[in-house]
Amino acid sequence: MAQARENNIEIRPYLLSTPAMALYVGMFLIPLIMTLMLSFYSYDMTKGGIIEEFTLANYTEVVTDSYFHGIFLRTLSMSVLVTVFCVLLGTPEAYILHRMSSPWKSICMLAILGPLLVSVVVRTLGWAILIGSKGVINQSLMAIGLIDQPIKLMFTTTGVVIALVHVLIPFMVLSVWASLQKLDPQVESAGQSLGASPFTVLRRIVIPEIMPGILSGSVIVFALTASAFATPSILGGRRLKVVATTAYDEYLGSLNWPLGAAIAVLLLIANIIIIMSYNKFIERKYAQAFK
Repeated sequence: MAQARENNIEIRPYLLSTPAMALYVGMFLIPLIMTLMLSFYSYDMTKGGIIEEFTLANYTEVVTDSYFHGIFLRTLSMSVLVTVFCVLLGTPEAYILHRMSSPWKSICMLAILGPLLVSVVVRTLGWAILIGSKGVINQSLMAIGLIDQPIKLMFTTTGVVIALVHVLIPFMVLSVWASLQKLDPQVESAGQSLGASPFTVLRRIVIPEIMPGILSGSVIVFALTASAFATPSILGGRRLKVVATTAYDEYLGSLNWPLGAAIAVLLLIANIIIIMSYNKFIERKYAQAFK
């Protein structure tokens, strides 16, 4: 009897997690497997489109074609830039938010989370209105005489990076702010009372404590930037392609679904490799620096 009760206790967690696991398998794992299978099919318009025969031609084309090399490098550089700016802007913002007192902390938190309540498409269209050649920013600068002609921000990497930083910086702030909640304010006071400067306290006490939040936030921002579609599509246009918009064009433009699936799979693999390498590098660096 006791043995049966122990077996029931051991099985219960698995039974409780079954609905979540079924949802995960149905909504994520099965579509991912189907996309992977599709990427190994060939495509020939003269033979009816998709041909269900195993081939590595799609991956070979992406890996060997300089056109796709440029798109992947552009996506990587854009993701790195957005991540760096989010870290540089979001970490101090989270620290200031942590040191605020009520009710200003709640008001600022609402201001940070507010943009997340608005569709990313709406926010991106708002940036298009701001940074366009006849947008608010250019017209204002020309009106006060700071520039003679509009600054070209639409359909450029700069404009896309600015918009993506605005879209994704709340994720960085929230990640760092969550780590700061575990930081004891008395530790900072103790460091200063022992003669350490505020900068030294920040560098030797605060940053090591919040590094998990910075790491997790930067990983989230990098992954979301690398797979971003709406913002690069609207502000980058047809000429400034990234991996996500290229896969979309292959699916709905040329109808070459296997090639689009191969691009999507390679993006996923690249994201996993970069994020895992980044985690290992940062953990090793800070483990050596703060021994």
